[in-house]
Amino acid sequence: MGINQPEPGAQLHQGPVSVPRLAATVMLLRGGAQRLQVLLVRRNPEARFMGGAWVFPGGSVEPADGEGEAGLKAAARRELAEEAGIELPAQDELIAFARWITPEAVKTRFDTWFFLAAGPEAVEVKVDGYEIVDAIWLSPQAALASQAAGELYLVLPTITQLQQLAAFNTAAGLISHAAGREVEAVQPRIVGTGEAARILLPGDPGYA
Repeated sequence: MGINQPEPGAQLHQGPVSVPRLAATVMLLRGGAQRLQVLLVRRNPEARFMGGAWVFPGGSVEPADGEGEAGLKAAARRELAEEAGIELPAQDELIAFARWITPEAVKTRFDTWFFLAAGPEAVEVKVDGYEIVDAIWLSPQAALASQAAGELYLVLPTITQLQQLAAFNTAAGLISHAAGREVEAVQPRIVGTGEAARILLPGDPGYA
């Protein structure tokens, strides 16, 4: 699959536009002022949607998580604990970094917020073995290089976030930059159908 194509399992349709479901994900960092690494987890290859893809821990917001920003952050913390076995202390701040809304041509849509968080250096990752089957810490540059070499299967939203993270050398520098950063929603468009379907991002020729 090309990185500018819809994710496997994304069902395209010509019917009424679906309302996107709120979701939250955590880009967990480590390295402090010395380096920058981010946690990626691998989805179960048997999953119908994005099976085998390496992603940031995350998932849909549930009613018990609450509403608004608090609900998004609660969902992000919960998903990190469920998928990677990492419990973030309540005082650890989650910093909003990006927001992606699934294209209107996709039947099942999400309005996903990406949060940054500084993880403990010695944290032990415990994958659930069901939804997530593996985990790895990598620098953004190494993750992108592995994707280009065909060693890691990454989807477009993950690749795009890693490209932005790669502009920073340390976790501390990234978090300092992101604090107070205004987040603008990105909603890709899908043009074409079937194998010819491809994704356009804001600013790409033909997007407007």
